[in-house]
Amino acid sequence: MLRRLRGAILRFVRRRGVAMIVGALLVAPAAWIEFGGRADAWWLDGLALVVGATGLALFWTGLVGVAPDWTDDEP
Repeated sequence: MLRRLRGAILRFVRRRGVAMIVGALLVAPAAWIEFGGRADAWWLDGLALVVGATGLALFWTGLVGVAPDWTDDEP
């Protein structure tokens, strides 16, 4: 099951435009909760951090692309 989830995430990230849009959609409410919201619950702050970091990672990966798993240094 974890292999299928990993494969789905990798296929999703390869669609750079969609990954950037979803990343921005995740970052926006997380930033609002962290910087402007009146959230007093400790778990809401933690959830906003996790969602914001995930959104930022998706946005960055969509912006710069996926790095290769390995590189061949042979001539």
